[in-house]
Amino acid sequence: MSRLAVLILTRNEEAHIEACMESASFADEVVVVDSGSTDRTQAIAESMGARFVTHPMGDDGFAGQRNFALTQTTADWVFYLDADERIEAAAAEEIRRIVSEDLPAAYRVERKNIVFGQLMRHGGHRPDFVDRLYPRTAIRWRGKVHEGIETDLPRKTLHDVLRHYTYTTWQQYFAKFNQYTSLAAQSMYERNKRVGEAGALGHAVFTFLRDYLLRGGFLDGFPGFTMSVMASVYTFVKYLKLINLYRCQDGGCK
Repeated sequence: MSRLAVLILTRNEEAHIEACMESASFADEVVVVDSGSTDRTQAIAESMGARFVTHPMGDDGFAGQRNFALTQTTADWVFYLDADERIEAAAAEEIRRIVSEDLPAAYRVERKNIVFGQLMRHGGHRPDFVDRLYPRTAIRWRGKVHEGIETDLPRKTLHDVLRHYTYTTWQQYFAKFNQYTSLAAQSMYERNKRVGEAGALGHAVFTFLRDYLLRGGFLDGFPGFTMSVMASVYTFVKYLKLINLYRCQDGGCK
């Protein structure tokens, strides 16, 4: 019988880790890879039976963490789960069936996003699909932010698998905002991507119009408007940080 490990990346996730692990209780093993929590994440995870491993976030970002997690289990199949996500009960049964059949494929799963308590159906937080389930030895991760997999396996899709509790407080939002914009800017810098101030503004305006109008964010009411605005600001800030990296390279930060 093939075995399944659920792999969870954490850092200060005491508010989420218990419910996250409860949704993954059907797995044969749960491995938590933590990048430096200072709260009760470890105590809660271990009390619920997880194997807890500390591994600092390196220069290769989230892809590096996910690749490291692959080395921490010998299970035949792995499912990646973020601490702020929950696996739906019906989807858990489908995942177990796939693992028991052991037919190699890489599965992307549908994730429905809940922002400040509201299920988002449109805009930048509309339901999306993320790579999560596959045989352990058949994939590798790449990318510092919004990482993805490299694999030769056929791709398949599972629907209505995850609920993603993205943000519950603005303090939480802006902590991730700062981390992710910095990682995105560094990634673009390493790829020698350049943009001017006018370009940064243009990208930001396009992001708002795309999320609010083209993707129907207005249909989600005020939360749809708010998150479209914040997506625009996110885009603007990551390019400002990129511009600043080049300015520092040229001695402008002395």
